[in-house]
Amino acid sequence: AVPASQKGSWSSFLKSIASFSGDLSSLTAPPFILSPTSLTEFPAYWCERPELFAAIADAKTDEDRSLTVLKWFISTLKDQYTSRNESMGSEKKPLNPVLGELFYGYWPDKNGRGKTNLLVEQVSHHPPITAYYIANPSKGLSLQGHNAQKTSFSGGSIIVRQVGHAVLTVLLPSGEKEEFLITLPRLRIDGLWYGSPYIELTDMSYIQSSTGWLSTIEYKGKGYFSGKSHSFKATVTPPGSSSAKHTIEGTWHTTSKDIKTGQPFHDVTGPKEEATVTDVERQNEWESRKLWSKVSKGIREGDFDAASKEKSKIENEQRQRRRDEAAAGTKWQLKHFVHIDSDPTYENLGKLFKANPPTEDAYIFQHNPPFAEMELPVESPAKPL
Repeated sequence: AVPASQKGSWSSFLKSIASFSGDLSSLTAPPFILSPTSLTEFPAYWCERPELFAAIADAKTDEDRSLTVLKWFISTLKDQYTSRNESMGSEKKPLNPVLGELFYGYWPDKNGRGKTNLLVEQVSHHPPITAYYIANPSKGLSLQGHNAQKTSFSGGSIIVRQVGHAVLTVLLPSGEKEEFLITLPRLRIDGLWYGSPYIELTDMSYIQSSTGWLSTIEYKGKGYFSGKSHSFKATVTPPGSSSAKHTIEGTWHTTSKDIKTGQPFHDVTGPKEEATVTDVERQNEWESRKLWSKVSKGIREGDFDAASKEKSKIENEQRQRRRDEAAAGTKWQLKHFVHIDSDPTYENLGKLFKANPPTEDAYIFQHNPPFAEMELPVESPAKPL
């Protein structure tokens, strides 16, 4: 709930949301609703259950791989969308990253699952776009994607359309590769009027394999087919068919089961595993935790004045940098990614389920990680679709 000292700033924030047209990401949120974590750290949520990511490589058939990818994907949702509710009492607005911000981390090899590496770069500030590359080289797995948010206000809730997609590449023992196009759910942020926001996922998202298998995930909140928050129903359909071979139902922040067999499907009630990150003292000035360390400290300690002051300092430096670039006629150079206007993988796999939009841009990792062991083995030529 809203701290007494912050009630005025919260009600004026709600008023400004309600009367605001356009993208809400540019609005300044009151500090008590801020998370001490930058949006640049969010791609780590894809892998906070690294053994489920690694298990994709061990699946023996196309069908099994699609099911294993679905299980891993559903298991990422709790950490992405409700973990702050559990740890901080309500959803918090992440810190809006600066252009060029970086986040590096890894999950160590345990029980033969291989080491998983994470590299993230903030590739745009307005709109905020985060690009990431996650790889488990010993398992032949890589995930590349980007994420942006378009935010609006409707019916007392904040509606967030996530822009972007991810492509998971699996190098098979045969030397061929299988690709999965993963689209992102929409979010609805409810509970604003009580000062304790929480996220519901809405609409559908898809996971399309280059083998033709398709997972369709439908998200429902309270009052739909189960009356439970965070409910979902996923269908897994074979190539060229419109009837589901598997149907999974449950709540994405706890457990689900296969409706036909009654077998448990996913379970995220156990602990997650956060990425291992270099100590802040040894990070460079562009790395998230170093860059925001004073702001985060203020937020964590409830010293919102200090947090505000440090945040303004960073934002003013950024504005000055953009002004200097404009004056010099130069453009910020990305470190790890190159932008392309249309992603051929998105276009080709998207056709199979009539993706909307039919094309989407992408940020392609340049294979220049700060540590060599991030690299995957040399990929074999892709089989034509």
